[in-house]
Amino acid sequence: MLNSFIKGLAIGFSLAVPVGPIALLCIRRTLTKGRASGLVSGLGAAVADGVFGAVAGYGVAFIANFLFNHSLALRLVGGIFLCYAGVRIFFSVPPENSDDTAENGLLRDFASTLVLTLTNPLTAVTFAAVFATAGVGYRAGDYFLTSIMVAGVVCGSALWWLILSGIVSIFHGRINPRGLQMVNRISGTLIAAFGLVVLVSFAALDKFPSSLW
Repeated sequence: MLNSFIKGLAIGFSLAVPVGPIALLCIRRTLTKGRASGLVSGLGAAVADGVFGAVAGYGVAFIANFLFNHSLALRLVGGIFLCYAGVRIFFSVPPENSDDTAENGLLRDFASTLVLTLTNPLTAVTFAAVFATAGVGYRAGDYFLTSIMVAGVVCGSALWWLILSGIVSIFHGRINPRGLQMVNRISGTLIAAFGLVVLVSFAALDKFPSSLW
């Protein structure tokens, strides 16, 4: 049981570390709104990682097929969302009260990264490949150990976001409004750039499915 949890922990942590749009959102929100906002944003991604881990671990065929068959639509939605978020962040004004811990604000932060991560089908493919390489997967009747492993994935991913938000929070409150505005400009540009890359790769495909949805 412990071995399954440790494997899941390692997988979740290692797949969460690479810097991408979620990390940029986490960093930006930690700097501008505080550690709680950055951590909750990361937890949204961690829950999504758990979903993908469950798909890979249990071998849930119908979910895997859905992600594969609708991968183009999911990429399109994700790309548009990233572009929208990037532009909005670029033009946003740093809040006067940087400690935004209102319940609705934190829920919005959590939901945005959850949806953004779930609309990236490549994450599901990555989890499936890593699980196969590590020899981790569901065996008939072995629901318990697989569940422990998936829990490890969520904990591993959450651990990374806890560390990242903790490190970045050191600088929270030490950056003046002009500096926070620069953070918005840089992070907004990079996040929108990620979205444009997704949309360009979508548009570059030679043919499209008869129904994106």
